[in-house]
Amino acid sequence: MSGAALIFGVSGQDGAYLARLLLERGFAVHGTSRDREMAGFGNLTRLGIRERVALHSAVPSDFRSVLQVISAVRPVRIFNLAAQSSVGLSFDQPVETLDSIIGGTLNILEAMRILGLPARFYNASSSECFGNTDDGPADEQTPFRPRSPYGVGKAAAFWAVANYRESYDLFACSGILFNHESPLRPARFVTQKIVRGAADIAEGKASRLRLGALEIARDWGWAPEYVDAMARMLDRDQPEDFVIATGELHTLEDFVDRAFAYFSLNWRDHVEIDPELKRPSDIQVSVGNPARAARLLDWRAETTMPAIVRNLLDAEMVRRRDGKD
Repeated sequence: MSGAALIFGVSGQDGAYLARLLLERGFAVHGTSRDREMAGFGNLTRLGIRERVALHSAVPSDFRSVLQVISAVRPVRIFNLAAQSSVGLSFDQPVETLDSIIGGTLNILEAMRILGLPARFYNASSSECFGNTDDGPADEQTPFRPRSPYGVGKAAAFWAVANYRESYDLFACSGILFNHESPLRPARFVTQKIVRGAADIAEGKASRLRLGALEIARDWGWAPEYVDAMARMLDRDQPEDFVIATGELHTLEDFVDRAFAYFSLNWRDHVEIDPELKRPSDIQVSVGNPARAARLLDWRAETTMPAIVRNLLDAEMVRRRDGKD
């Protein structure tokens, strides 16, 4: 491969892993942050690629900055991984969440249309678009029924991408990714809260961990594998949308049980259920059907929930041993 790849949201979990993958594939990788002089880019540093990524200041919700960075880089691949990414936070900040997701996506699409670049565009959509998947694993034909401001924003952005693809003949597609984890996941996410909480209790730094609903069930994958699916979507001859998932369903209680079992602890002795931590409207069951990705992208998830918990805790104990924040 050759040419430039531009990642909006390069400092996040997916952005950092994607940057590493694209560098390995021979792309000149560029990434954006709201203020490149102030951002720490800690995830890029953790992966050892901080100095290999060209960084730019750009705010996806500001059309001028989006147009300027795309015009300057002239990328052949554009990945939109930016915007507010916490479902829980979206209930507290619905306007900011919707503006950042929908506005940022539209600005990138408009810049591509105006500049007439022969670039290929990937948009990060989400399983939150589907809402509950009570009727079975969701695939590309499953209707959207979002249950959070975050999900509403992602659903709207998905249809904006589809509209630009059909109306302006852009190579633009969306990956509908189900939950995917890694050691780069921010501490505010419940999986990291569980991992760090269990480690604190095992080390005697805490005695209790407060959590919300444990009966919810999710399809958890491994982020480094999911960014490979993103890249594969832009390698195809035609732009199409894909569900990216493991196809396996596990409850949060199962996740908690495995995390505490890592330290030979019984979670029931340490976990406190706090109704205040429950969301106003939550998804009870969320699982995807990745059959189409397997057939057309030759992509399959190799790491599922039991190994994910073990990987996260292995990484957490290394972080603690090395004294890292």
